[in-house]
Amino acid sequence: MKDSPFADPMMTKDDVAAMVLVAKKKLGLSWAEIAEKTGKSAVFTHSAAMGLNSMPEDAARNLVAALGLPEDAVEVLMEYPTKIWEQAVPTDPCIYRLYEIVGVYGPTMKAIIQEEFGDGIMSAIDFDMAITRVPNPKGDRVKVEMTGKFLKYNDW
Repeated sequence: MKDSPFADPMMTKDDVAAMVLVAKKKLGLSWAEIAEKTGKSAVFTHSAAMGLNSMPEDAARNLVAALGLPEDAVEVLMEYPTKIWEQAVPTDPCIYRLYEIVGVYGPTMKAIIQEEFGDGIMSAIDFDMAITRVPNPKGDRVKVEMTGKFLKYNDW
């Protein structure tokens, strides 16, 4: 893999994300198929492959091997990310709708979480998510399930 045209000692998370997308397309793989090779969920695999999470070494090695990426990519996939949202309001329609859901239902979600658990938040660190298709005669539904550890605010 050291002879790869991608090899670069200053490889970034953006570089690896681009390589992953090229390899995914070239190999004709779905995110579920790639995730199966990493031993992680499709949601986590995509997020880490796109540079928004750090991938454990074994999963990173499996991803690099499965996609034929340069060995240098393992270290990049394992690096801690800097999570920056580059725009105030997303313009991609799918992402915007999720943003809209939080804008409309965020206060409701917060009120119900705090009513049920107390003053605190749902962790996005100790967190998991699943996205599935639910057949429906009116048109298939997108089901997004999120679970995160409840973190109580300190009352010091």
